[in-house]
Amino acid sequence: MSRWVLDASVLVKLFVDEIGSSDAAAALKPTDELMAPDLIWAEAGNVLWKYVRRGDLAAADAEGILADMLQMPIETASARDLIERALAIAAETDRTVYDALYLAMAVERRCRLLTADERLVNALAATRFAKHVRHVAKKR
Repeated sequence: MSRWVLDASVLVKLFVDEIGSSDAAAALKPTDELMAPDLIWAEAGNVLWKYVRRGDLAAADAEGILADMLQMPIETASARDLIERALAIAAETDRTVYDALYLAMAVERRCRLLTADERLVNALAATRFAKHVRHVAKKR
């Protein structure tokens, strides 16, 4: 069993067939413990809205996908509880506070952030946070 902080890029790939979806599915095992800042729901919902807006998903389908996402066994933490550490991480790494919330949770929980955001992984590669992040395409 592994413990992961998931970001919205991975969560969406688990439910919407897009580039990297197979990597996201392969990266996780049924016994893995999943967690995320509560921001994940807003970010995932926003991605689904963009699919609807572009005409790639019907609104009803997006609503069904979101309902399925909400059934995932993801332990969430309040962004409020992570925000101070996230702001410090964002300032240190020049990443957004949104990204830093996920990273702050991974640091706090002593696990890794699983992301499909290659730019984030690359930006953190030479920092002290590199050990806390993994791209979905990388093998365990």
